[in-house]
Amino acid sequence: MWILPLVGYIGLAIGFGFLTLAIASGLYYLAELVEEHTVIAKNLLTRLIYLVIGIHIFLCLVDGFPFKLAAVSIVSHVVYLGNMRRFPVVKLTDPLFLTSCALVLFNHFIWFSHFSAPSTSAPRSRFDIPDMPTFTEIASFFGICVWMVPFSLFVSLSASDNVLPTMGSEEPGGVDKNRRQGMVKVIVDMVRDWMGELGRMAGWNRPDQGF
Repeated sequence: MWILPLVGYIGLAIGFGFLTLAIASGLYYLAELVEEHTVIAKNLLTRLIYLVIGIHIFLCLVDGFPFKLAAVSIVSHVVYLGNMRRFPVVKLTDPLFLTSCALVLFNHFIWFSHFSAPSTSAPRSRFDIPDMPTFTEIASFFGICVWMVPFSLFVSLSASDNVLPTMGSEEPGGVDKNRRQGMVKVIVDMVRDWMGELGRMAGWNRPDQGF
C-alpha cells in the first residue's frame, strides 16, 4: 500500500496542526483571564504552590520518596513562590526568574533519572510483584508536582513594560499603549505577526485582493 500510509501522514500533520492551534488559543484565553482577575490568580497560584509542597512532603514521608530529591523540589517551589512578590509582572533578566527556569529543567532531569533507573527492591519470591509505579502514576506526578506550577506561572506572568510592540499594541495614531501583556500573548502575537508577514512575502495575502 502506498496511498493509505500517505493519507495517514497527512492526517497526522493536520491533526497536529489543529492541536497546536487549540493549545495556543487556550493559553491565549487563560492569559486574558489572568489579566482580568490578577488578585484571584495570585491567590490560586500561591495556594497551588503550597499544595504541591505538601504533596512532596507526604510522598517523602508515606511513600518513601528520596528525601534529597523531594528537598530539591520543595526548594524549587519556594523559589517559584518568590516570583509572586511582583505578580504578574516579571523581568526576563531577573535572577530569580532565571533561577526558576533553571530549576524547572533540573527538577525534570532528577525525577526523570529517578524513575528511569532500575528498581533496587527485588521481589522476595517469583510470585511477588515489585512495587513499581505505573505510567499513569509517573505521568501524573510529573504533571502535578513538576510541571504544573512552572507552567501556570509562565501563563500567568506578564512581560514588563518594555516588551516588543506588536500590531495590536498600538493606538490608531501610532502611539504605543505601553501596557503590560501576558508573556503567552506576546509570544502568540509575535508568531502570528511573523506568519502573516511571511504570507505577505510569499504572495499568499495581498492587500489588493481584500484578504
